[in-house]
Amino acid sequence: MGYWPINLLCIFIFCVLLAGFLIPQILLIAFRRNLFDEVNERKIHKGLVPRLGGIAFVPVIFTSIAVALVTNIQLGFDNISQAFADSVLPFISTFIALELLYLVGMADDLIGIKYRAKFVVQIICAAFLISSGVWFSDLAGVLGIESVSPWFGYPFTLIVIVFLINAINLIDGIDGLASGLSSIACVIYGFSFYLLGDYALSVISFATLGVLVPFYYYNVFGDANKHKKIFMGDTGSLTIGLILAVLGTILFIHPDSAKISISTPVLAFSPLIVPCFDVIRVYMLRIRQHHSPFLPDKNHIHHKILAAGMKPRAAMITIISVSLMFTVINVTLSSLLSVNINIIIILDILLWGLSNIYLSRLIKKRNVTA
Repeated sequence: MGYWPINLLCIFIFCVLLAGFLIPQILLIAFRRNLFDEVNERKIHKGLVPRLGGIAFVPVIFTSIAVALVTNIQLGFDNISQAFADSVLPFISTFIALELLYLVGMADDLIGIKYRAKFVVQIICAAFLISSGVWFSDLAGVLGIESVSPWFGYPFTLIVIVFLINAINLIDGIDGLASGLSSIACVIYGFSFYLLGDYALSVISFATLGVLVPFYYYNVFGDANKHKKIFMGDTGSLTIGLILAVLGTILFIHPDSAKISISTPVLAFSPLIVPCFDVIRVYMLRIRQHHSPFLPDKNHIHHKILAAGMKPRAAMITIISVSLMFTVINVTLSSLLSVNINIIIILDILLWGLSNIYLSRLIKKRNVTA
């Protein structure tokens, strides 16, 4: 096993262990201070469940990177420090943006913040990233567009980053869904950046995966009656959304995409299709019904699947399986059949649309028979 596989594996294991240690401590504090997620008509959980699991995410990720840097330097290896030095501006801007979202998310989980304030902070975070060079300078032939000017690329990137942050936040509706979808994206991004030789971003991908694994365990398999269950809250969903937005954007425009046989733009957007398409559908539905697109409701894909009669865990597995299906189909079409990216996107939209039509009919049929 070579230098980078060893480091990536050690960072992943370190994050799993550290997050696995911190989450029970967060649970203990949450129950002592009575910090729980409120049960309302939109929530499907029962009992007292803290929503502070995301507090562990950013500290663990940055601690793992710091420990890896120090350990490698002490052992006389400068590979990892050089990898981060090559991407120092995007890394610093990501650090600042994550800290901002982390604080806002924590405040929202503890005392509540208006969505307008969160929206403003998300825009500021996106601006930090764009200023460091993380922006869509090339659309890879989508709608026939290749390279674009900053006049278009900057605002487009800002919209995409804010959109992706909220997509992960809004898909976090049933146990294991947001963390499961995000884990798939982290695996794909981690291996993609490894094959591209962009090891710093591969480190961030696998470190993020490492914090999601123990959280997924406590979120899905934890027993609320035994004080073992936890939600990630906005602290987790906003920061994970930002990390995926950064990784996805950089992978989409990666200059060394020719190193691998699979289209990097396809690898970038495929794992995020489900949360992104779902948010677009819900926003369009809210606008059509003359409702605010930013106010919560029960029209998300997980709500629809639950309304069709499926149990929460089965719904989670189904949605994650659909996400994997989209990714496998897109990668196959791109790598083996060399299908144009526009055709792939059109097929994705058609498949998503038909699936939702089928689901709506299933719900209507169930309501009639009931």
